[in-house]
Amino acid sequence: MTRLVLGSASPARLSVLRAAGVDPMVVVSAVDEDAIIAAMPPGSAPEAVVTELAEAKARDVAAGLELEDCVVVGCDSMLLINGELQGKPQTAKTARARWETMAGRTGHLLTGHCVLRVVDGRVTTTARGENSTVVHFARPDARDLDAYIGSGEPLQVAGAFTLDGLGGWFIEKIEGDPSSVIGISLPLMRKLLAGVGVNIAELWLANPQPVA
Repeated sequence: MTRLVLGSASPARLSVLRAAGVDPMVVVSAVDEDAIIAAMPPGSAPEAVVTELAEAKARDVAAGLELEDCVVVGCDSMLLINGELQGKPQTAKTARARWETMAGRTGHLLTGHCVLRVVDGRVTTTARGENSTVVHFARPDARDLDAYIGSGEPLQVAGAFTLDGLGGWFIEKIEGDPSSVIGISLPLMRKLLAGVGVNIAELWLANPQPVA
């Protein structure tokens, strides 16, 4: 039975998978994202950046596993706006600057995924891809923006916003896959899992929700 391993500490990604009927094992990667980006060829496409990071995370997690049969999922999300990729702001000052740029505009939330099939500790098959969703941002007034940044939420999420949390108040609409904006694209995951020989019915059986 194929165990699903989520290589991410994101509670939003875990929530999406659980809502979709799968309770994965969570193992957080320890990769240096900045070092990986720095090692990529100059001018690498934004889509290549998020998929490269996703694969690095998946391989880092897979290297430490001792499972007979599993699939490891690595994910990375960044917002592309003004031709620049934006990850987690980390500080309130950076989050505010991001929102000053984003307010009233649109951006592309890019999510890269990598799925590794691991059998007896060895990676046997790899599938990777990316998803792009257009996000239309509102113009929060000064008091609302102060409160949102003060909540701390936008500091630790790609693009300084969420769709499924407090930031949802300030998203006018999206064009594309909502699960991708939250952090893990179910349609893309379905295709990548099929690419490594795993179907959704099998995942449901092997990774059931715990009994309450």
